[in-house]
Amino acid sequence: MNLDPRFNLISGMNASGKTSVLEAIAYLGRGRSFRGAHPESLTQHGKKQFILYGGVENNDNEISMGVKNGLGGLEVRVNGESAKGLSSLIKTLPLQVIDPEIHNLVSGGPERRRQYVDWVTFHVEHGYLNLWRKYKRTLKQRNAALKLKSKKTLIQSWDKEFIELANSIDTARKKTLELIMHKFNGLDMKIIGLEFSFDYHEGWSSKKDLKKAIDDGFERDIFLGATQNGPHRADLKIELLDKEARKLVSRGQQKLLASTMILAATETVQSVLKKPLLLLLDDPAAELDSESVCRLMESVSSLGCQVVATSINPETVQFSDNPKMFHVEQGVISLC
Repeated sequence: MNLDPRFNLISGMNASGKTSVLEAIAYLGRGRSFRGAHPESLTQHGKKQFILYGGVENNDNEISMGVKNGLGGLEVRVNGESAKGLSSLIKTLPLQVIDPEIHNLVSGGPERRRQYVDWVTFHVEHGYLNLWRKYKRTLKQRNAALKLKSKKTLIQSWDKEFIELANSIDTARKKTLELIMHKFNGLDMKIIGLEFSFDYHEGWSSKKDLKKAIDDGFERDIFLGATQNGPHRADLKIELLDKEARKLVSRGQQKLLASTMILAATETVQSVLKKPLLLLLDDPAAELDSESVCRLMESVSSLGCQVVATSINPETVQFSDNPKMFHVEQGVISLC
């Protein structure tokens, strides 16, 4: 597929393979399925692995990308060279996805919202990935000591580094959230017609600094065998009229709210990187009335990013300009 740099629309009946096309594109930028599918279920029957490859054009430079996964594990190549970790994919092809399960960003558990904040922070705060890796290593060591019920002095020997890294992560996240809110404010009224707010919970009591929270929670940590305070326990509360939004809005409104959050994150990263990102929309009209779809697509069109969308009925997804049209039937992609 040679995609248009702005708008692309893939049509086809249910189970024709539309979402699989988006999943393949997203795998190049993430090294994993946005549907949570195991590599085995993505590999053709009777085969041991799958291979994806593509090219990214940016400022007259073309970068080749390749991903192989299967029995031998994940292998990543950028410009023909082996790349360690997924960060090289994420940097080369930064993308976001709005799929039928996007409402879980609002209604689901805190992990997905932490990932949302961390994705933006990774792109806008230099060195955040290394900071997060160091934190996870230290947390793992402290938890291992807790599970073994080691001496208190041994467990506390990890606390100084843990607290320093945790506070740095917390500071970076809060700076990022300010940037996101700057893009989000007003966009919620435009798309949903309601005004929402974010309330970031650090992962420990706001009435204490982290050191005191760690000290006060030591016995509980020992009992549970895991550290109960820190940014790994943070959450982004989404509020409407000072109450939890997920309890006040419908499923369709949850989808619109989560989609608005994704658009705000995408615009934030674009403004920092000074280049368009890739936005994948899997059946954006699902569960939404026609007016809501129009408002959403109007904001998508004005974002300035490259868009690849899918739809059973192409007429339900309208861009500000004519998209490049593809059709999928029984797994075969053709240009309309």
